[in-house]
Amino acid sequence: MVLLKPSALLKSSKPRQQQQQGFSESLIGDSVEAVDAFITQWVSPHQNDSSSSSSSCILSSLFSAQNRLQGRRFLEVLGRLQYAIQSTVVVNPDSAKLAQGQDLMRKAMKHLEKEFYRVMKSNNRFLDPESVSGWSSESSNTSSTRSSYVNASDSSSSDDNNELDSESSSEFGESDAIVDLKMIANCMISSGYEKDCVKIYKKFRKKIIDDALTRLGFEKLTSTQLQKLEWETLEKKIKTWVRVTTVAITTLFNGERILSDHIFSSVSVAESCFVEITLQSALSLFVFSLTIAKSKKTAEKIFPTLDVYQTILNLIPKIDQIFSYDSTASVRSQAAESLQKLSESVNAMMTEFQTSITKESSKSAIPGGGVHQLTRYVMNFIVFLADYSDSLATILKESSLPLPEDYFSSSGEENPGSGGGRSPMAARLAWLVLVLLCKIDAKSRLYNDSALSYLFLGNNLHYVVTKVRTSNLRIVLGDDWVTNHEVKVSQYLEKYEKKAWGDVIASLPGDKTAEAKAEEALRRFNEAFEEAYKKHKTWVVPDPKLRGEIQASVARKLMPGYTGFYKKYPVGSWKIVRFTPEDLNNYITDLYIGLGRSVPVSKTHKYVVASHAIATTDVKHCSM
Repeated sequence: MVLLKPSALLKSSKPRQQQQQGFSESLIGDSVEAVDAFITQWVSPHQNDSSSSSSSCILSSLFSAQNRLQGRRFLEVLGRLQYAIQSTVVVNPDSAKLAQGQDLMRKAMKHLEKEFYRVMKSNNRFLDPESVSGWSSESSNTSSTRSSYVNASDSSSSDDNNELDSESSSEFGESDAIVDLKMIANCMISSGYEKDCVKIYKKFRKKIIDDALTRLGFEKLTSTQLQKLEWETLEKKIKTWVRVTTVAITTLFNGERILSDHIFSSVSVAESCFVEITLQSALSLFVFSLTIAKSKKTAEKIFPTLDVYQTILNLIPKIDQIFSYDSTASVRSQAAESLQKLSESVNAMMTEFQTSITKESSKSAIPGGGVHQLTRYVMNFIVFLADYSDSLATILKESSLPLPEDYFSSSGEENPGSGGGRSPMAARLAWLVLVLLCKIDAKSRLYNDSALSYLFLGNNLHYVVTKVRTSNLRIVLGDDWVTNHEVKVSQYLEKYEKKAWGDVIASLPGDKTAEAKAEEALRRFNEAFEEAYKKHKTWVVPDPKLRGEIQASVARKLMPGYTGFYKKYPVGSWKIVRFTPEDLNNYITDLYIGLGRSVPVSKTHKYVVASHAIATTDVKHCSM
C-alpha cells in the first residue's frame, strides 16, 4: 500500500474542487441568463414595486391562453435556477453569479405571485365553489404529483411534461387554470416562497366565501347576540340558516376543500389554506344551531327546531368528509354537539306537547257534536311530526309507553304495527294519538244526549283516522291501525243511529199495516220523525263523505217501508200527511249540515195540521 502525504492529498483534491466550482458557475450562469431573458421580456420595471397584487394584473400574461407554453417554460428555467443556486451555495458561496441568481429569483417570485393572482381572478367563474364542488376530491392527490414544475434534471423533456400536464388536466376534469395554479404554487413553495403564495391564495379565496355567505343572507352573530332576539325573529332566521348551511356545506366549503387539494401538492399547505378560509365561517353556522337548542322549550317551537336538526343530520356525512383534518375537529364536534342539544330540546318539546293535551280543560261541548278544535290541533301537529319521521327516529330512541297490546293489530301477531315490533318513534306518535282519543272520550260526556255523544265520538275518530290515512302517519302507525279504528268509527255510528233513530224506525208503518190502523200508524211515525228531525237538524257531520254515508244508512232503514206504505194506501187525501216519500228523502239529506227546515212539511200537499204550521221567522231563517 502506498501512503500519500497530507500535502499530496490536498494537491489532488484541489483540481476536483475547481472542477465542481467551474460546473456550478457554468450552471448558474446559464440559468441566470435564461431567467434574465424571461424577466426582461415579461416583467416590466413597475411590477417590482410594493403595490398590491390586486392592481397589477398585467395585460400580457405568461399564463394567458396564447402564452401558456412560455409560462411553463419560465417555470422550467426557474427550476434550473433554483437547482443551480442550491448547488452553488454548497461549492462556491462567494460566487458573484450566486447573488445575481438570488436577486433574479426574488424578482421572478414576485412576478409569479402576481401571475398566481391573475390566474385566479381571470378564471373566477370556473373556480367558483359551485363549479368546483362538482369535481372529484379524490383526483387531487394523484394529479398533483404529475404537474409539479420541471426541475433541472428533467430539462430535456419539457415538451413531454407539457403533454403530461394536458393529459392530467383532461383525465381529472381540470382546466389549464388549475394546472397553471398548481405548477406556480409548486414552484413558489419549493423555492422557499410558500408564505407569499399561500397568503395571496387565502386572501383571495376567503373573500369569495365571505361574499357568497353574505349574498345568501348569513349574518355572523355571536351567541349573546342571538340569545337577545325574540323567538319570532329567530324563527325567520331559521329558514335562512337552513338554506345557507346547506349551500355552505355542500357547495362552498366542499368546493373549497376540493380546490385546495387540487392546487397544493403538500397536504399540510392545502390544510392550512382550507382551514383559514372556512373554519370561522363554519363554526359561526353552529353557533346559531346551539342557540336554537338553548331556547325555551315550548311545543310551537318543535318544527323550526326539527328543521335545524334535520339539516345538520343530513349534512353530517359531508361535514365529516370535508372537515376531516385534525385542525377542523372543532367543526365536527360543534355539529355533533348541536345534534345532541337539539335532540334533547325536541324530546322536551314532545313532553310539553303531551302535557298540553292532558291539561286542556275546556268544559263547553262542541255544538252539534262536530270535530273538537283540540282534535284538529293535535292531529295536524302529529301529522307534521310524521313528516320528520326520519329525524325523530334518531331522537326518540327509548320507549316504555303502556300501549295496549292490540293497539296496532287485532291479530295479536308480531308485525311492524304491533307494540313489540314498532319503533320507539312510532310508539311515541301512537301514544300521542291515544292520549288525544282518551281526552275526546272524556269530552263526549259533556253531552246530555247519548246519541249526540256517539255522533261526537264518531266525528272526531273519523277525523283522526282520515288524517292518519292521508298522511305519513299511515306509514308510521300501519294499515292495521287504520283498519282497527275505522271499525271503531262504524261502531260509534251504529250506536248513534240506534239511539237517534231507533224510535222512528220502530214506528215506521209498512205495507203490511192493517188499513184500520194505517192512519194511526202514520200519525205515530209523523210524530217520531218530527221529533227526531227537530233534534238532529242542528247536529253536524263535517266530513261530506261520512255525512253521505250516515244519510244513506238512515234512508235505507226508513224509505223502503214508508214508500211501500204510501203506495198501498190512499194517504195523499189524508189531512195528516206530512210528506211524500220524496219529501222524506229530502229532509234526510238536509240533516248533519248544521241547518235544516224548522218542521218537515210536504212540498206537494197543502193539507197541513194547524198545530204544525211553520213559523214565519223559521221560514225566513231557512231561506237564508
